Amino acid sequence: MSVVNSSSSVGFAPEEMDFGLSTRQARLKWVVIVDAALPPGRAANAAICAAAPTVAAVPGLLGPDVADAEGAVHPGLPWVGCSVLAADSATLRAVRAKAASRADTFVADVPAAAQSTRVYSDFIATVGKTQPEDMDYCAVSIVGPRNRVDKIVGKLPLMS
Repeated sequence: MSVVNSSSSVGFAPEEMDFGLSTRQARLKWVVIVDAALPPGRAANAAICAAAPTVAAVPGLLGPDVADAEGAVHPGLPWVGCSVLAADSATLRAVRAKAASRADTFVADVPAAAQSTRVYSDFIATVGKTQPEDMDYCAVSIVGPRNRVDKIVGKLPLMS
């Protein structure tokens, strides 16, 4: 997995986290776009692998832990929501490029090599030998200003 714009200040300050807002009212939008040609198990894996570095790198995406009526604690979930969309591989590559060109947009991707290698050092070596224009992606995670993310992803459908 690779992260683009990791040094940017994309995220929510604590005072911006308003858990009473609709997800559509949040300043930032989070989407994960998955290659529509992947079988369901690999698609789920790609989406999860793209989400993991996103949550680690973008402050304020997760709400607080929540206790149920008996006091059992459930980890916080994305209070801003996260739409999982589908695209063909060419569109996925184009969407990633558009998002990566913006300093105000966080991007994490899952190169196809992540699903064809079992040893992380093999993944590193494979990606290291791949030219950017030849890189295929299983999934791309994007967080950025709502209107900008909407323009980047256009009318991509929800993953089904």
